[in-house]
Amino acid sequence: MLSYLAAEPHAVTAAADGVVHSTAWLMIAFPLAGAAILLLGGRRTDSWGHWLAVTASLAGFAWAVLSLIQLLGLPAAERSRSVHVFEWLTTGSLTIDVSLLIDPLSITFALLITGVGSLIHIYSVGYMAEDPNRRRFFAYLNLFLAAMLVLVLADNFVLLFLGWEGVGLASYLLIGFWQHKPSAAVAAKKAFLINRVGDMGLLIAIMLMFGTFGTFAFTPVFASAGEAGPVVTTAIGLLLLLGACGKSAQLPLQAWLLDAMEGPTPVSALIHAATMVTAGVYLIVRSGPIFEAAPVAQLVVTIVGAATLLAGAIIGCAKDDIKKALAGSTMSQIGYMTLAAGLGPLGYAAAIAHLVTHGFFKAGLFLGAGSVMHGMNDEVDMRRYGGLRTAMPVTYATFGIGYLAIIGFPFLSGWWTKEGIIEAAFASGGVTGQILGWAALLGAGLTAFYMSRVMFMTFFGERRWAAGAHPHESPRSMTVPMVVLAIGSVALGGLLVFGYRFATFLAPVVGAAEHHEFSLATMLTSWSSLAAFGLMVAGVAFAWLRYGRAPVPQTAPRGGFVTVAARNELYGNAINEGLFMRPGQAVTAAAVRFDEAVVDGAVDGVARTVRDGSEGLRRMQTGFARSYALTMLFGAAVVVALLGVNLV
Repeated sequence: MLSYLAAEPHAVTAAADGVVHSTAWLMIAFPLAGAAILLLGGRRTDSWGHWLAVTASLAGFAWAVLSLIQLLGLPAAERSRSVHVFEWLTTGSLTIDVSLLIDPLSITFALLITGVGSLIHIYSVGYMAEDPNRRRFFAYLNLFLAAMLVLVLADNFVLLFLGWEGVGLASYLLIGFWQHKPSAAVAAKKAFLINRVGDMGLLIAIMLMFGTFGTFAFTPVFASAGEAGPVVTTAIGLLLLLGACGKSAQLPLQAWLLDAMEGPTPVSALIHAATMVTAGVYLIVRSGPIFEAAPVAQLVVTIVGAATLLAGAIIGCAKDDIKKALAGSTMSQIGYMTLAAGLGPLGYAAAIAHLVTHGFFKAGLFLGAGSVMHGMNDEVDMRRYGGLRTAMPVTYATFGIGYLAIIGFPFLSGWWTKEGIIEAAFASGGVTGQILGWAALLGAGLTAFYMSRVMFMTFFGERRWAAGAHPHESPRSMTVPMVVLAIGSVALGGLLVFGYRFATFLAPVVGAAEHHEFSLATMLTSWSSLAAFGLMVAGVAFAWLRYGRAPVPQTAPRGGFVTVAARNELYGNAINEGLFMRPGQAVTAAAVRFDEAVVDGAVDGVARTVRDGSEGLRRMQTGFARSYALTMLFGAAVVVALLGVNLV
């Protein structure tokens, strides 16, 4: 990997590579232009603005497909193209360009962002049909796509940070889109503020890079990573991880994710299932040479991933809100990807493969949840569902396929990629590898349980509908994207993993797993694969006994300590409040008191001294002649008296 990155990416010219790569900036320009037109055009674009947004997204996807085709036409060693767009800023010897990096990793993300993003745009046409601010919603969707594309296509950390912050802004606007709801407005602010903590880590890491390497560009930074001291590389790696934890909702910066479900359901599918939460995984994999030069930071990445995949799964087991149950699942699945990314070349391809398949089946699950809400008067409590498979057959079928994919049902997409992560964890060796592998296996069993719980409570059992509910199938603008995502949930994993296709495609960027023999035979016969299958069956069976066969009470029973903790999201908010918010308030109050007593006191004391002295002097200088004459007389009397005393 380091030898590949040490070579400067080829500069693209139209003569050498054709117009597709040389105009890769159009992938960003299409959705950015759509957002600008919708935001600046005002109400005049209300009647057709949503279709403009869909067209802009599809245009970006088409350009990404053409870029992939052109990239595949090049030899593997030459599949890296730097596209110079313009010079951003120059100061002294520092020049920062807006340049895009077209390589297998960036184009994979571009395809995922624009492909799944386009399906969600189409779905939103029906879902947001009655919203009076639909034009603004689609403008924000386009803005989000443009920012995310800047993030993954940037060839330097400053441009990446620009996209990173743009994604944060767009997510704030989308989560709080229904700002008339206090819960949505609070959730948007919470997501924005928690992400600022991670962003600060990324910003400091970028500063350290410049101080150490004298550049922000990927190629020279990665090529020199091994030459920097272990302290510096470890610090940079941990700060990059902090940034990744914020965007990808990993411990300890995960508390914003479930609250963010207050936004419209397409937002949940776009930001919190398919794209935004994967930005942290992209950052870790893209910065692989830094982590490989800092084993301590790399180990911390795997620990964070393993802890988060279990925490998210536990939370998902207790949530009755269908979107929040899926959000806990997202947190857990990103934990799998983070764990794999921390394994280095052994797990990079597995992490990205699971990221891609997850983008399809999780987006499908969220859109399915939105379809259920659409037919159930926006009800989100699964205890008010039940028996919906007959009322909503298309939603049931597509949601069911996504469910089977995420629990790792053999030969569906999630099976291929999750098994790859479990195998990579055990293959990393040592006690650490065993711990990580068993954590991944336990997470697989929990995933089967909580997702089966969602499936059974929603589509099976007796009808628990509230009065006035008339569930019905969603319009085609919503069901067609769900069908496409379901197809991807079935076939995509095998297409990526079987025959090492995807790993071979990514190898020039992320390296190859030299000691990891991963094949279909291994997946079918290895003890870890059989254990994962057994845990999946056990999880489904237990969920069936609890929520499929047995009646589901409409009021949730209190449960034990673990259940209560899971419903309270493992007290993440309370921990943040106790460890950070309250101490922060105390520090702020102490600083205010210090400022008032010491800083302001010193300044005010000087002012009071000058004022009092001035008042004393003012009494001596009254401006009245009689006062001066009296003073002179008094002084003369004193002098005469003193002379008289001396004479005597």
